[in-house]
Amino acid sequence: MFMLEQSLAHPQGEPLATEASVAHWQALASTGQHGPAFVPPTRGTVYGTLLNHRDALAALGDQVHAAPYKAPPKAPILYIKPRNTVIGHRVPVVVPADVTELEIGATLGIVIGRTASRVAEAEALAFVAGYTVVNDISVPHASVYRPSMRFKCRDGFCPMGPAIVARALVPTPDALGIAVAIDGETVQRSSTAGLVRPVARLIADVTEFMTLFPGDVLTVGVAAGAPRARAGQTVTITIHGVGQLENTLVAGGQS
Repeated sequence: MFMLEQSLAHPQGEPLATEASVAHWQALASTGQHGPAFVPPTRGTVYGTLLNHRDALAALGDQVHAAPYKAPPKAPILYIKPRNTVIGHRVPVVVPADVTELEIGATLGIVIGRTASRVAEAEALAFVAGYTVVNDISVPHASVYRPSMRFKCRDGFCPMGPAIVARALVPTPDALGIAVAIDGETVQRSSTAGLVRPVARLIADVTEFMTLFPGDVLTVGVAAGAPRARAGQTVTITIHGVGQLENTLVAGGQS
C-alpha cells in the first residue's frame, strides 16, 4: 500500500483546500481494494462537539435534566482528538485487543483557514478553508458529558479525508446528507440539517472563548444511533458534496 498526499500547505502551514472537484479526489480515492491510502489532509488540532444534533440530544430524554448539569447544554461541549488519533482515507483502523467493536461517529469536519477569535456568526464562514469527512471513532461507552480519553483517543480513532473540499464548493454546509455503510450496506443516514448549532453559529460560539488556528478541524457532532463495527469490516462514510471516507477495521497486530 502506498500513500497519496495532497499539497495542502503553503510554507506558513496554513491549509490550502483543493479547488479540484469532489469527483476528482474520489476517483483517486476509489481505485479498488489495493488503491492508495491517503495521509490526513491536515495536521491541526481536531475538536469534537458533543450533543450538537437535535436527535442526539432528544435521545437522552430525562437524563439531560439529571445531575450534574440538570439542563440541556447552553454552550458547545468540546473535546480533543489528539494527533495520535488522526489517520487518512483507506488507512486501517486497529481495534484494540480489549474491545470487541467500535462506535462509528460520522461527522462533518470544518477546516479553519484563518486565525479565528471572537468571530461573529455572520462572518464565520469566511474563516473556513473547506470541509472534510471525519469518522470520530469511540470505544462504546455510557458517559455523555465527560467521555474518557481512553474511549475517544486510541491510536487511529479519527480517520479523515480523503481531501479538504474548498468552502466555495460546499455552499450549503447546513444541509448535507451523511450516510454510513458497513461492508457496503447502509446502516445510518443523517444530515447536518439536524444540527443544534449550524456551522457558522458553532464557529462563533467556540471562538467566543478560544482561538482556532489555520489547519484546525472543528467537527459538528455525531447524530444519534451511531452504528458499531468489528475487526474485518470496512466502514464507508459519505457526505454529499464533500466526499467518501473508507477505512477497514483490523484486529490488533494486523496491518
